[in-house]
Amino acid sequence: MHALNSDTPIAGQALAASKCVRQSVNRDTDVTAEAVQNACHDLRQPLQTLILLQALLAKVVEGERAQALVSRVGTAIDAAIAILDGLSESRPAQQGAASLVAAPPKDANVSEIAPIAGEFAPVVFVVDDDCDVRAAIRSVLEHDGQVVEEFASCEAFLKHDPRDRDGCLLVDAYLPGMGGLELLQRLQAQGHTLPAIMITGDSDVAMAVNAMKAGAIDFIEKPIGRDALLACIERAVDQSKDQNKRLAWRQDAVRHIGGLSTRQRQIMDLVLAGHPSKNIAADLGISQRTVENHRAAIMKRTGTKSLPALARLAVTAATEKPDML
Repeated sequence: MHALNSDTPIAGQALAASKCVRQSVNRDTDVTAEAVQNACHDLRQPLQTLILLQALLAKVVEGERAQALVSRVGTAIDAAIAILDGLSESRPAQQGAASLVAAPPKDANVSEIAPIAGEFAPVVFVVDDDCDVRAAIRSVLEHDGQVVEEFASCEAFLKHDPRDRDGCLLVDAYLPGMGGLELLQRLQAQGHTLPAIMITGDSDVAMAVNAMKAGAIDFIEKPIGRDALLACIERAVDQSKDQNKRLAWRQDAVRHIGGLSTRQRQIMDLVLAGHPSKNIAADLGISQRTVENHRAAIMKRTGTKSLPALARLAVTAATEKPDML
């Protein structure tokens, strides 16, 4: 974990919030996984805005002192993210994915549409209820020369009727009213072929698996950096247009998952089903340390760095070979 300078505002706030939640979990056994999930989501929202704006600043500021300040901002953001990652790992197990909010925002029907350089120009549709996150994503994408249309809710996006439009959908998993997963399921049922990427403020493996099954090409966790975001969108659009690239991606996933041992496959399935290492160890009659060693080996052999990334790889492999999930 990064060392954290709590004198910086964003790092100090993240430290205080995560410490508070940790103390609550230790003190109150009635604290639910949903409460911790909500806290992680809420903390990652402003971090997503900051990390994208910091990337833009790094490209435009001049002078060593200014660049040093931008670098310090990046360090503080990284440290706050490290704390949140630790907080996410310590939360109680949760079955399924809970909706974080019940009522749609007041501006749910508001969309902001960028000038289009041609009627059929590819568009990145951004659906997120946080206006700051939408603005930050828009700034990064437009700076890269892409056309962006943004929406505050899934309902507003559906009213826009994006069928027959080239581009990509970037949708938050947890939204007021209709959630991102429900939107993907509805688009899939209606036969839409728009490539979709689901983003979330919380590392939710069950949601990642369900999103991929609902047709999402990718699943990413906030906060995501500028370069990773652009690469993710490019990959999604390329795969949607090029059958050979999509086939190559699936075959690569099959190769990685197929390289796991029988025990590793067994543990991977349990991990992706949401079981903590302690429970897996008890069920299989092995030590928790052995489970952790297997988990580390699985991540290394598959080349993944997070559970959602592992879930994405496993579901992609299962698309090619159903017996792999």
